[in-house]
Amino acid sequence: MKAGDELPALTIPITRTLIVAGALASRDYQDVHHDAEAAREKGSPDIFMNILTTNGLVGRYLTDHFGPRCVLRKVAIRLGAPNYPGDTMVLRGTVTEVSDGTAVVRVVGANGLGHHVTGTATVSLPDDAATGSLPEGAE
Repeated sequence: MKAGDELPALTIPITRTLIVAGALASRDYQDVHHDAEAAREKGSPDIFMNILTTNGLVGRYLTDHFGPRCVLRKVAIRLGAPNYPGDTMVLRGTVTEVSDGTAVVRVVGANGLGHHVTGTATVSLPDDAATGSLPEGAE
């Protein structure tokens, strides 16, 4: 593995269930993440994904690639375009740095509106991480 290597893409369908379950799992009970009418009253066309769910999906993307023995040391993300039900988010990553058993990966998750999430993650790598790959069915 070296700087410039691209991770395989991961396509995630954005379902109403995923949005609500992620909000509940992260104890984010704000109505805009589970109540479509309340979300519309606040100016959103529908419920939308919270940052903690997005953070978890970014973590999943990285551990799916590098394996369950990698350790996420730092994840710094920023949200952009909301993830609404019925859309699809495609996560992509590019290794920007590798040194001393760690890698820095630039992550971008895009949906039909643009970039939903951008950021970087620092990952401690197991010895066999160079052969990491996503599970079958991921792009």
